[in-house]
Amino acid sequence: MATVELTKENFDRTVSENDFVLIDFWASWCGPCRQFAPVYEKAAERHPDLVFAKVDTEAQQELAAAFEIRSIPTLMIVRENVAVFAQPGALPEAALEDVIGQARALDMDEVRASVAEAAKAQEKK
Repeated sequence: MATVELTKENFDRTVSENDFVLIDFWASWCGPCRQFAPVYEKAAERHPDLVFAKVDTEAQQELAAAFEIRSIPTLMIVRENVAVFAQPGALPEAALEDVIGQARALDMDEVRASVAEAAKAQEKK
C-alpha cells in the first residue's frame, strides 16, 4: 500500500478509521527526512496491513503545530486513536521494524487504562 498524504481535512478520518497508523512528519528541504523516506517506504511495502501516512509540515503547519512537532522527521504511531509512540529522528531500518513490532505487541486495553489513570491523576492536581 502506498503512503497516504495526511492533511487537516483527512487526518481525523484516517486515524479514526484505521487501528494502526504510522505518521511521518517531514519536509522536502529536510535532509534527514529525505534519507528516512526510502526506509519508510520499504516498511510500508513489508506491512501492507498497516497505514503508513506522511504529513508535509510545510504544507500542513496547523497539524504540525497541533502535535507540537519541533524536529523533523518525527515518527508517530497511533493505535486505536491513541498515540503510542512519537520520536524525532530518522530511524534506521532495523530500529523502525523494532518499533513497529513493539507497537503491534502492545495490549491496548492496558494502554487505555494507563491513559485514563494518568488523566485522573492530572485532574486531581
